[in-house]
Amino acid sequence: MGKINELFRKRIGIPEHEKVTFERLANILDKTAKTIPFENSSVLARHSTDITKESITDKVLIRNEGGVCYELNAALYLFLAENDFEVYLIRGVIFNQGWSPIGRTHVAILLNHEDQTYLIDTGFGANLPLKPVPLNGETVLSENGEFRVKRVDNEHGNHILELKLNHKDTDWRIGYAFNTEKPVEKIMELNEVQTIIREHPKSPFNKSPLITKLTENGSITLTETSFTQWAEGKVNKEAIDENRFKELKELY
Repeated sequence: MGKINELFRKRIGIPEHEKVTFERLANILDKTAKTIPFENSSVLARHSTDITKESITDKVLIRNEGGVCYELNAALYLFLAENDFEVYLIRGVIFNQGWSPIGRTHVAILLNHEDQTYLIDTGFGANLPLKPVPLNGETVLSENGEFRVKRVDNEHGNHILELKLNHKDTDWRIGYAFNTEKPVEKIMELNEVQTIIREHPKSPFNKSPLITKLTENGSITLTETSFTQWAEGKVNKEAIDENRFKELKELY
């Protein structure tokens, strides 16, 4: 058993010798989403650590920290590769009331299985499919909502992820676009993404702290000024101060 395989299993709580099959991926994605938070503390701290296999392992699997998309999906990608899946990383452009001005800075995973390609993502905040999403347009249902990938042809890519979150979205919306023909060749390419996320004036993650994680019955989102909990389709938003933020940060 490889080091990453062993550490990842320990982090999310799956047995050491349980075979990781395609059919088990939904369970792994669910456990990952509810264990490892999406958070930007290292972005704000402006740590200068290069993105490597070793640095990802240390941050996410040894120091048990969270991270943003290029860290969380890189860790999952390395774990899946050690379990003999055919996977590769891709970069995408987020859509949020318009295409992101900082370009191809979302990082996700594509997986090939039995002549079908699937999108896998554990680094998209609370917008996680929690299951592999096929690129053939089929809708995937999970406890987090409905997800599908559509073929497109635009300047941002040749596919888009669409989603409709439970209790939050009444209609389909675009998550991001990506190009299957432009995979990440080497993990060091993610350093370019990291630089943009940390330094671009329009980056949404380099200004104030954010922690998001799925829970057994919803999700939590923590910022400097608010703590939002979704549970059983109901939302509770609490205004908080610096002390309360520090207290909650330790919990999540």
